[in-house]
Amino acid sequence: MSVPVLQPIGRTFLSSLEAIGRLALFTLRAVLHCLTPPFYPRLIFKQMIEIGYYSLPVIGMTAIFTGMVLVLQTYVAVSRLNAESTIPYVVVISLTRELGPVLAGLMLAGRVGAAMAAEIGTMRVTEQIDALRTLSTNPFKYLIAPRLIAAVLMLPVLVGIADIIGVFGGYLVSVFKLDFSPSIYLKNTVDFVETIDIVSGLVKAAAFGFIVALMGTYNGFESKGGAQGVGKATTDAVVGASILILAANFIITGIFFSR
Repeated sequence: MSVPVLQPIGRTFLSSLEAIGRLALFTLRAVLHCLTPPFYPRLIFKQMIEIGYYSLPVIGMTAIFTGMVLVLQTYVAVSRLNAESTIPYVVVISLTRELGPVLAGLMLAGRVGAAMAAEIGTMRVTEQIDALRTLSTNPFKYLIAPRLIAAVLMLPVLVGIADIIGVFGGYLVSVFKLDFSPSIYLKNTVDFVETIDIVSGLVKAAAFGFIVALMGTYNGFESKGGAQGVGKATTDAVVGASILILAANFIITGIFFSR
């Protein structure tokens, strides 16, 4: 009686190991192609524009509203302790360490990761990738590596801009709604933030950019089964990238701030 019960568990375990192995081999091949010539600067620049410039509006809007809400929520808590002066510290630390990189990574997973999976998945099911091979073009060099390099380079830039916009959103609410002194708010913001806060956020951003591009290209490259398969690849890319971003955030935070 126990064998029929254990069979599905065994199949699920083995299929999970197989999926992890495929992803590991894909990651290894992708990284090697990113580090070895030939490179395609034009394709990398095109992807940097697609990932960085066109993601800026959604990242900026997410950051400014996050900073504004953060001030309102923090004020309710600290005013009970008469510690309103800590609001600039809470805002700048929260944004640079956690909210800036994590929210930017999740937004990028929804916008860019899904687009990569859909584009490459469509090329896979329409046999355009096979056509590249017949033209002696390595699909890893032509499709995967430019996206990975561009995402790793551009997400730290987006996070740096998001941090500034988020702090500005908190400044607006603090000064014009809560009657904070503008000069004291800015002075406390600059005094409280430390180099490690910014560096840890940018390291997270680079890691999250790699995860988003990896999951988008991997799921697109492995997609099959026509339009339905492309849709599944798009969903898997967003879900997989989101989960890995949250897990990587925990690991990197532990590396930088564990005592």
